Amino acid sequence: MWLPLIGLLIGLIIGSVVSISIPAEYARYTAVAILAALDSVLGAVRANLAHEYDNAIFITGFFGNTLLAAILTFLGDRLGVELYYAAIFAFGVRLFNNLALIRRHLLVRFRRNLRRAS
Repeated sequence: MWLPLIGLLIGLIIGSVVSISIPAEYARYTAVAILAALDSVLGAVRANLAHEYDNAIFITGFFGNTLLAAILTFLGDRLGVELYYAAIFAFGVRLFNNLALIRRHLLVRFRRNLRRAS
């Protein structure tokens, strides 16, 4: 469970320390890759809270989602169709769904701990 959070923290630190400018033509790829990565990290957190986390599933999902999103964006660029919208929509829906499940799980756990304490 700590691997996704540690990776996210390391990525945030590297991103804030290292100054890399991304050309405008790669902005779509970067945005879709960030969404795919956040989707995988939040999915891992949700799975851990449900005691279903598997490191192999996280790693393969992380790279698989990112690769699929990049391929969709690339094909869309070549065909002149905005296919990256499909990835943005799919990952956006999953991000909010995972965030809602995490919030519910933490709220239930918090309420349970309050009842035990009283």
